[in-house]
Amino acid sequence: MPAVNVELAPEPRAANAPPPQLHGSVPAFWPGFLLALAASSITIGIIWDISWHETIGRDTFWTPAHMAIYLGGALGGCVGGWLAIQYTFLAGPAERAASVRVFGARAPLGAWVAIWGAVAMITSGPFDNWWHNAYGLDVKIISPPHTVLGLGMFGMVFGALLLVLTRQNRLPEGEGGGLFVYVGGLFVVMASVFVLEYIFPNQQHSAMFYKVCALTFPLRLVSLGRAGRISWPVTRVAAVYLLISCLMTWILPLFPAQPKLAPIFNPVTHMVALPFPLLLIYPALAIDLTLRHTGEAMGWRRVALAVVLGAIFLAFFLPVQWFFSIFLLSPLADNWFFAGDRIWGYGSSLGAWTTQFWHTDPSNAKADLLTLPALAVAWALAAIASWLGLLLGGWMRKVQR
Repeated sequence: MPAVNVELAPEPRAANAPPPQLHGSVPAFWPGFLLALAASSITIGIIWDISWHETIGRDTFWTPAHMAIYLGGALGGCVGGWLAIQYTFLAGPAERAASVRVFGARAPLGAWVAIWGAVAMITSGPFDNWWHNAYGLDVKIISPPHTVLGLGMFGMVFGALLLVLTRQNRLPEGEGGGLFVYVGGLFVVMASVFVLEYIFPNQQHSAMFYKVCALTFPLRLVSLGRAGRISWPVTRVAAVYLLISCLMTWILPLFPAQPKLAPIFNPVTHMVALPFPLLLIYPALAIDLTLRHTGEAMGWRRVALAVVLGAIFLAFFLPVQWFFSIFLLSPLADNWFFAGDRIWGYGSSLGAWTTQFWHTDPSNAKADLLTLPALAVAWALAAIASWLGLLLGGWMRKVQR
């Protein structure tokens, strides 16, 4: 009887299963660790720098806070540069295949993003120094040189995130998630720093506060929740954000400092703290629970899921932050833990306005009330941000180069 050859069809892969693994060794731990260290230095430095400006004023470029920022940029650029040299000239065929080619050189995608971030950061330094010498103090955080610096810092933190994701996605399920959660927390901290002007406790009954938060945080939380390969990734990331922000709020006022630039309306004697962090851990927990029970939504299912996630974010974030802000403006928060009365810089003339909500007087033409139409806009923004987060997180879950 003639032999019969039977070819078995490959078993279909589940939609939410990990992508096919690249051949070759798993990326080393140390490059991701060093980039996480660089991102930490940048994050600590930018919070420290804001406190420095609020406490001491415009000082020399060579402040410790600035050095922490640019040390992180330099370290990240060196790590990315070394990875480019290693993967271009010293790696074997398998490692070279697991990299991204740019102008003939090879490196992991996260390394290229970090190199770009480092170049932007180093470029912004002389630009920022010239800007201050020409125009004096910044009226707002987002000035042109700070925008360049902010983009560079974002590139550095996102590059670190991509590099640790590359390692996580090539390890067995559940491994390599610790560094991802930590860098994800830094990613959320950086977002909160750049919307600081809109999230003071006094603004947390206004429509603008919820619109800004709806546009900023669901994108990051949902993308990290979709990309994480460990249990409760969004909750863990939000816990890291809360811990890092609280530590900076608690540690900075321990150091004595005095203003050096007039006019001085509030003679502070210690470093000024940033406002107590947002309670993102509550919507993060709800987002985790939702993502645990939904698969890889595609097409209109993804849109519907984004609408639900946007509603969930606001449903948990709005009441918690609404009532917590009332507490933060009360005398009960005037202590080292919540720092209710320690967030005002030397340029703030203290008065009743520091314990009142802003832009919530209906008789004021500039009032920014949280009405139903404003809430609908915030929901739409949260849904759009969640949809983008699902797209970004689905892509990040597949990054292996």
